[in-house]
Amino acid sequence: MSMDDALAAQAKNPKKIFVDMYTNWCGPCKMLDRDTFSNQDVVNYINKNFYAVKFNAEGNESVTYQSRAYSNPGYDPAKARRRNSQHQFARYMGVRAYPTVLFLDEKGNLINKVKSYKRPQQMELYLKLFGTDLWKEITTQEQFDEYFKNFKPEFKV
Repeated sequence: MSMDDALAAQAKNPKKIFVDMYTNWCGPCKMLDRDTFSNQDVVNYINKNFYAVKFNAEGNESVTYQSRAYSNPGYDPAKARRRNSQHQFARYMGVRAYPTVLFLDEKGNLINKVKSYKRPQQMELYLKLFGTDLWKEITTQEQFDEYFKNFKPEFKV
């Protein structure tokens, strides 16, 4: 889905949003697609619990988020396969590395973001943390460390 499509769907049927912020030139982004987003357990969990968005953080898509329009005025079509200007929406969301996954709540507010490549079972930890409301109960670094230490992955490799 596009970001606008996910926000429109969310307005009709509240559900969290999972946003894969990537760029065309990013090697780890391609690995994430190949290794993690092709894993059937990951796909099933995301589709069940989130609206899934793939967003080119250096692309030319227009986005309306929280009543504000975002674009990429510095976008250069000649650089479509190389480094380009960062999209205003990616900048607004504080994305500074690729890939970065954004988790948004049922009202479209940012819950958290997870940077860098994650294997399926590493992504599972975050999907289950933010796909449920468990994240609301974890309020300290110590609690997260305990969750991380005791997490038992179930997704197949």
